Amino acid sequence: MAEHDPMVERDPAGQRTAEQTAAVGRGVYDRIRVMWPDHLGLPRGKYLPARLAHKGTNHCVSTFALGYDRSMVPAPGSYLLEGLRDALSTFDPAQVHPGWEDDRTGVAVGHLTMEGEPYPYSARHALQQAIAAWEALGYRAKVGIELEAYVLEPDGDGGWKRWETPRSMVYGTGRFSDPTGVIDDIMRSAEASGFLVESINAEFDESQFELTLEYDDALRAADDAFLFRVLAREVAIDHGLDLTFLGKPFTELSGTGVHVNFSLNDSSGANAFNDSSADDGLSALAKSCLAGLVTHHTGMAALCAPTVNAYRRLQPGQINGYWANWGLEHRGAAYRVPAARGNATRIESRLADGAVNIHLAVATVLQAARLGVVDDLPCPAPLTTDGFEELNTDVHVAANLAGALEDLKADERLIEAVGADLVANFLVNKEAEWERYLAAVGEDHPGPEVTAWELNEYLMYH
Repeated sequence: MAEHDPMVERDPAGQRTAEQTAAVGRGVYDRIRVMWPDHLGLPRGKYLPARLAHKGTNHCVSTFALGYDRSMVPAPGSYLLEGLRDALSTFDPAQVHPGWEDDRTGVAVGHLTMEGEPYPYSARHALQQAIAAWEALGYRAKVGIELEAYVLEPDGDGGWKRWETPRSMVYGTGRFSDPTGVIDDIMRSAEASGFLVESINAEFDESQFELTLEYDDALRAADDAFLFRVLAREVAIDHGLDLTFLGKPFTELSGTGVHVNFSLNDSSGANAFNDSSADDGLSALAKSCLAGLVTHHTGMAALCAPTVNAYRRLQPGQINGYWANWGLEHRGAAYRVPAARGNATRIESRLADGAVNIHLAVATVLQAARLGVVDDLPCPAPLTTDGFEELNTDVHVAANLAGALEDLKADERLIEAVGADLVANFLVNKEAEWERYLAAVGEDHPGPEVTAWELNEYLMYH
């Protein structure tokens, strides 16, 4: 629910970068924890001694064949049947964060290459390509990410249950919502590690929180959100608790989303979505971006809501990204344009949930929006009705992951834009995931109840 101002950015970005680079060179850290997002968005990586970290390190790319249960399928790019090859993970020393484990560990996001070229199955590479595609049109992508999560506590039987905070309230703060201070520690640890928090507050249901990071350049914003999720869960574990970003961990409670806010700056640094002469304050560029998002909405679903569980959250009347529509200051629409104009004009995508690969979600949103521009798509009228019983569209996401995968296969323009290699790997892995679900549960529609299979499959990782 938070509001972003694209003008609130790192201050001063150049100085912070120089300090981080110098810290590595001065030996402030004796090791660097380098993590990169795999095909599931999970943080794979290694600890490297600082004296060797500049060389990077190899990882077997057959990681890109793994399911959550450690089963493996010969997905494209995994080289599972071609020798289980390596990719090299390197990092930019200017982007090393102070670690949250101790003051001698730096943390960085790794970039994967193979034989000197970017590894094309990497979601981080896909995001770099999306950024470059917008730059070729003369625009710089700016992104702000809102995360939602539930705090969990041990259930006494080796599992986890929702943290009991009966005094919590919507937009709650303090000990009513956070009786042990775990959220306080997450916020302070994030700031100490260089992740600039915009706001944190209790969300709708008990033990649910919204955690919002400041606007930034698109790659930096995704990198920081990727690392922040790891930090938040590890700080919670230090408290004997855990966080889950899973889209629908509890049948009877609200789902949790990831909202991708974005805007585009032109060559002068001005927000290109703003047009003070238009009745609604939106430029033709903004309308074209909305057209692309609405047109490609069903194809985007699998990439932004990539689990069986995600389609329990994506239901009508749940104030999320179910319907293919947009609205002015309307949370019932999948693509919301908040009221702020001028430099704060932005589009908010409400489709993704917390099990998403953050880099892939941002790449997908940016590419779908770009297709609206390059394909000159017409922008539909905004949602102006209640969004619950009265709607302006009958187009919506699929009923389950299998249907969403079929919608993705049918969207050739989106596949081409996001990356055909990456999508090929994604489809094979996710079809295998769906088959595991069917074998265990035996139903092809998600239904209302969160199954034990979903919790066993996803909860420990998301």
